[in-house]
Amino acid sequence: MEVWFALGITLLAGLATGIGSIIAFTAKRTNYRFLSIATGFSAGVMLYVSFVEIFFKGLTALTERFGDYWGHWVNAGSFFGGMLIIGLIDNLIPAGGNPHEIRTETETMPLHDPSAPLAPSPEVSSALHLNNGHHHDHKLMRMGLFTALAIGIHNFPEGLATFLAALENPHLGIAIAIAIALHNIPEGISVSVPIFYATGDRKRAFMYSLLSGLAEPVGAGVAYLVLLFFAGGNDAVVPPELMGILFGGVAGIMVYISLDELLPTSRAYGKGHDSLLGLVAGMAVMALSLLLMR
Repeated sequence: MEVWFALGITLLAGLATGIGSIIAFTAKRTNYRFLSIATGFSAGVMLYVSFVEIFFKGLTALTERFGDYWGHWVNAGSFFGGMLIIGLIDNLIPAGGNPHEIRTETETMPLHDPSAPLAPSPEVSSALHLNNGHHHDHKLMRMGLFTALAIGIHNFPEGLATFLAALENPHLGIAIAIAIALHNIPEGISVSVPIFYATGDRKRAFMYSLLSGLAEPVGAGVAYLVLLFFAGGNDAVVPPELMGILFGGVAGIMVYISLDELLPTSRAYGKGHDSLLGLVAGMAVMALSLLLMR
C-alpha cells in the first residue's frame, strides 16, 4: 500500500507539466509573478527539507552501519554523488531543449494564437533550423522527439526523490511532491515551446509536454525495482545503509535542482523580492509541516 501511495503522488507531481502546458495554450497572458513565487516556493521546500530532514535521515542510517567517522564520510560522498549525477544529466540537455530556459511572451504567443507571428528564441531557432515557418522537415520532428526525451531524462531523478521520500515518510513525500509539481508548471510551459516550433502541431506539443512529466513515475518505478533487488523481495526489509546512501544522493539532487534551476528561473520570472518571498514561504511551510508531524 505504501508503495502504491508513493508511486501515485509521484505520478501526480509529474503530470503537473501538463498543467503548465495547458496554461501556455489557453492563457492570453502568463502570470509571471505567480510563476516566480511558485518556483521560489518550490526551491525553499526542497532546500529546507534536504538540509534539515533528508540529509540527516541518511546520516543516521549510515552512522549506525559504518560508525560515526565513516558514516559521515559516506553520507557526504552520497550527497555530492547525487549532485554529480544530476549535473551530468543537466549538461547532456542542449540549451534549446532545456526545460528551465525562460520563454518570452513573444515565443509563447503562437501557442494559443494561430495568427501570431512565429518568434523563436535564437537558441530554439538555431537548434530547429526553421525554414520560413514550414515545419514539414523530418529533422524537425526528430528534434522534437529528442527534446521530449532529454526533458524526460532530466525529470527522472526528481521522481526518484519524490518516491523515496514518500516511501520513508508519507507526509514528507506529499510536501516534496507539491514542490516538484509547482516547479513542473513553468517547466511545462517551457517544454511546449521547442516542441511546438519543432512540429508546428499544438496537440502534439501538449502531449509531449505531458508525457515528459511521466519520466518521474518511471524514475520511481526504477527506484522500487532497485530496492527490491537489493532487499530480495516484497516483504524484505531494505538495508538501512542502502536507504542512507539513497537519501544522501536525493538531498544532493534536490539542492542542485534548487540552486541551478529553480532559483534562477524564479529570479528571471519575477520582479523585486518575489523570488525571495517564495523561497522563505516555502521554507516556512516546510518547517511548520515537519514540526506538526512530530
